[in-house]
Amino acid sequence: MRISRLFAVVTLACAIGVSFAQTTLKLGMQLPETHPSYKGALEIKKKLEEASKGAMTLQIFPNSQLGDFKAMVGQVQAGDLDMAMTGYPDMSYIIPELKLIGAPYVISNYDHLKAVLKGPYGQKMDAKFLEKGIRVADVWYEGARHTTANKPIQSISDLKGLKMRTPNVPFLIEYARAVGATPAPVAFAEVYLALQTKQVDAQENPLPTIEAAKLYEVQKYIALTGHFIASSSILMGDKSWKRLSDTEKKWVSDAVKAGGVVSSGLVADAEVKLIDFFKGKGLIISSPDTAPFREAMKAYYDKLEEEFGKGEIQKIIATK
Repeated sequence: MRISRLFAVVTLACAIGVSFAQTTLKLGMQLPETHPSYKGALEIKKKLEEASKGAMTLQIFPNSQLGDFKAMVGQVQAGDLDMAMTGYPDMSYIIPELKLIGAPYVISNYDHLKAVLKGPYGQKMDAKFLEKGIRVADVWYEGARHTTANKPIQSISDLKGLKMRTPNVPFLIEYARAVGATPAPVAFAEVYLALQTKQVDAQENPLPTIEAAKLYEVQKYIALTGHFIASSSILMGDKSWKRLSDTEKKWVSDAVKAGGVVSSGLVADAEVKLIDFFKGKGLIISSPDTAPFREAMKAYYDKLEEEFGKGEIQKIIATK
């Protein structure tokens, strides 16, 4: 009797076009499960499952399980991975114009970044991403990047001669050079060990990332340089996108936006609370005068404008 009833249910479902198959999208990210962005990814999964009534879900691969951001982007372009979370300007290795908003102190805060991305510059970048087979689903706030070191940093001169870990992206490498440090690109998954073994003396990251990756265990000084507004872009491969129905595309778009609200909100809250957290762990927090840091970047601005056009930096700075 039970078998007959089950057969009847399956037959009826097939007759009215109901599918029991579940579509699983895969998302790769470098950040660990302890980071707010991972909680944002969990919100994507939750919203997808709610909107689709279980027909769609998300499988998340945190902590560089699928490789660094360049490896994951390659997988997305090939259609082997559906989505990847990377720093938005970090994509300058395939879209050079992104170096303009990656340049330290050009973007002042997350609201400024959102205004730039909604304007002509952002629309132009969206088109360039599509040329590379990638869609930008959303851009989340990841926090202002600050500088940590194994010695006190009271002024720009204190960074001179230090070996500073940076991601392998040009504008952050230029930041290290401009402040007098020696840049040392190291993969994110290896930063903790590089600091612990004194392979590098300093690094720079947002406060929530410093906390999530436990870098405060191997660095005792944080200088609030605020040189870069970090963001996580949720990238989806055009091949994966085109496999979805219009309804599924809306589910995905809405879910990613919901994830961004969660992640960006958690980051903003964490930035306020983490100063006291780090002080409680025995770290020394300094607020050096950033005017010399900003002045040191001007040569890099000139270099970028030689490449992309006079006045381009100022256009971005002035965007509201």
